[in-house]
Amino acid sequence: MTTLKSIAGNLLLGVILTQPLMTLGQTQAQHREAQREQDAHDKRHHTTAKVVGGSAAGGAVVGGLMGGGKGALVGGAVGAGGGLVADKVRKHNGVKKRERQEYPH
Repeated sequence: MTTLKSIAGNLLLGVILTQPLMTLGQTQAQHREAQREQDAHDKRHHTTAKVVGGSAAGGAVVGGLMGGGKGALVGGAVGAGGGLVADKVRKHNGVKKRERQEYPH
């Protein structure tokens, strides 16, 4: 009987302690909504094109100063690649920010 009470007590304690953690997670629907809002904002403001194009232009300028025409080509490609990564991070942070604003914990 004592073992049964011990198991029941531990189970109850575990449920009570994990209850706040269950409410912290975002649902898939909430995440998709925040992502859709971020994508709509980016489409209206052409943000991806600005980030990637600006990075490519900056890379081309630096590459051109360091290595002429071939350096400008390589620098532009490297800058565009870096811009894609930066844009992906920016979008991810924007979605997380929208989730926090819409569904505060």
